[in-house]
Amino acid sequence: MIRVATEDDPDVLCVQEVPAWALRKFTVGDVASRPPFGAAVGRAITALHHGAIRSAVSGQGNAITVAPRLRVLERRSLALNPRRFRTQHGLRRRERLAWARERRIVQTVRLAAGDRTFVVANTHLTGRFAEQELMRAAWFADSVTGPGEPLILAGDFNLTPASEALQSLTGPDWGFSAPGPGIDHVLARGVESSAERVWPEERRRRASGALMSDHPPVEIEVEL
Repeated sequence: MIRVATEDDPDVLCVQEVPAWALRKFTVGDVASRPPFGAAVGRAITALHHGAIRSAVSGQGNAITVAPRLRVLERRSLALNPRRFRTQHGLRRRERLAWARERRIVQTVRLAAGDRTFVVANTHLTGRFAEQELMRAAWFADSVTGPGEPLILAGDFNLTPASEALQSLTGPDWGFSAPGPGIDHVLARGVESSAERVWPEERRRRASGALMSDHPPVEIEVEL
């Protein structure tokens, strides 16, 4: 999947649900859900049947690949569903425990393109609680972004354009670019950007016909 996603040499590639053992293969990798038996053991168990076992023991995280022509100046991350945050929403104990089942994070990198710097944030949100997590991720990304510095917020939001959080972020107060039609988005602020482009299905099929991911890649171009 990574080879296909990088064939056209993107400046930045943001990926979610990366197994813990593979995070080291990226420029920046941060664990969200830790593998209960360690990364190596989790990889071996998962290899028995990827479709059935999925990420149960492999752990998962977010990862960013940065092209060599850009410089990484800083990296940070924040847990999106810590205990103290989950208790602020009037949920029942069962709902709070369900929310805690998978730890979610947002990771940020400050990158330099020549003399220009910008921030990229990469996240993966919990379906039922994605509205709350998205706003927390946006506030964190905004807090590490300097005055006048462009900000790109990307990831698997598990939210359609009709969501209140997305409408807020793409409104005049936040000023992000318009979302795409699906649940994966790349939003830009403080920089001219193209509309989101969603890869067609044939672009992500192997020669055997197998579909490599149930999430089509989403891309934008920005003018720095």
